[in-house]
Amino acid sequence: MFDIAAKKAEPLTPGAFNEESPAWSPDGTQIAFVRRHGEGDVDKAPNHDLFVIDARAGAKEKRLTTTTADESGRLAWSPDGRSIAYLLGDELKYSAYDQNRLAVIPATGGQSRVLTESLDRPVRSPLWTSDGSILVTIADDRAEHIAKVTPADARLERLTTGQRVVNGFTAGSDGALAVIASAANEIPEIYALEAGKLRRLSHQNDEWVKTLQPSTTEPFSATAKDGTEVHGLITKPNTFLPGRRYPALLRIHGGPNGQDGYAWNFERELFAANGYVVVAVNYRGSNGRGSAYQKAIFADWGNKEVVDLLAAMDYVQSLDYVDSSRLGIGGWSYGGILTNYTIATDSRFKAAISGAGSSNQISMYGTDMYITQYENELGPPWKSQDLWIKLSYPFFHADRIHTPTLFMGGEKDFNVPVLGGEQMYQALRSLGVDSQLVIYPNQYHGITTPSYKKDRLERYVAWYDKYLKTTASTTVTTR
Repeated sequence: MFDIAAKKAEPLTPGAFNEESPAWSPDGTQIAFVRRHGEGDVDKAPNHDLFVIDARAGAKEKRLTTTTADESGRLAWSPDGRSIAYLLGDELKYSAYDQNRLAVIPATGGQSRVLTESLDRPVRSPLWTSDGSILVTIADDRAEHIAKVTPADARLERLTTGQRVVNGFTAGSDGALAVIASAANEIPEIYALEAGKLRRLSHQNDEWVKTLQPSTTEPFSATAKDGTEVHGLITKPNTFLPGRRYPALLRIHGGPNGQDGYAWNFERELFAANGYVVVAVNYRGSNGRGSAYQKAIFADWGNKEVVDLLAAMDYVQSLDYVDSSRLGIGGWSYGGILTNYTIATDSRFKAAISGAGSSNQISMYGTDMYITQYENELGPPWKSQDLWIKLSYPFFHADRIHTPTLFMGGEKDFNVPVLGGEQMYQALRSLGVDSQLVIYPNQYHGITTPSYKKDRLERYVAWYDKYLKTTASTTVTTR
């Protein structure tokens, strides 16, 4: 706690714990927080729980939850200070595929209640409003909406609908709502949410948008070979003309527990402005399609996701404006990992970009930040060697890769260390496959230095252009 007048900070909770998401009670006398704790090494502590402590030095914290699932924030106190809303994830072994549910518990302790058990969609950012309801956002099949939950009966009412993403929000003391909203062709701005309708308040990007030539983004679905329905988005080039065929890029989101949605995406717009059809696919493992869809890849990486990605590309290649001989692929983080899996499985792609990815998963053990996930999902390598080798097939079968690939990463990335890209770069070099390796100095998992961010985008376009634009866009022959 920081005393503003005295300019002095004082710790409230001693001990070897990781704590986060502090939230003041309405009367300012208590703080709720989430603690990761357990026996032994705190960095491998297996559990998160919700605690409350009086906001004074020397106070003793009180543990409110005792589940083996992951509790998380943001934490929201009820206006009367009697209850706390929080997010409840899955059991520890499914931590990478959490589908958070909304739960409430008495601030003094007692039985908690899950309010969104039947929703089968992830929620986040609970906010208790002055009328006694709880606001959350819901990720739902490429969209993200705000919903109101009534604690007494767990009744859920969606306040927004449609093909858009509404995420950041806040509520006034009178119940008025301000939100950040976006659509595929609309840059995020601030809106007032009134009776289910959005009234725009900010115009930060108006002048810049006038200089742009917008692209068109549309939803699509495809059927995987095992019958799974896969959903995605396809963006046409800004200068799209019927009767012409264009190169297409499969750009894969990371996570894997995330989704490509109906929101403005600068990368998609950049590629579209350079004459590419851009394909985004919410493969199994993505959120927004239910818990079973997320957990489908548990301990089976690089299998069902690749099946889904290729099914989507089969559909895209059937479109009369896509040139099937000029396909590219790429992504960052798990998107880079899936790029490696896919080009080791299928040879249709003529150019690839693997950012912050890995293939020899055995070498990631002890060098990245996922030890707890590995041991609980896969088992340690000395107990499940065959599985680890199976999941590392792009490295051990690098001789199946013939796609020219640009590997990229941050020098100090401890999330997916650059080691993963270095190994694949060296493997493809030894095999005579055209490849490059770009490492950004002093950068972590996300590239933040502006000049490096610009450089990365320029390299993206240049690499794809080199292999996919050897000729101008072809004309479709009709009869």
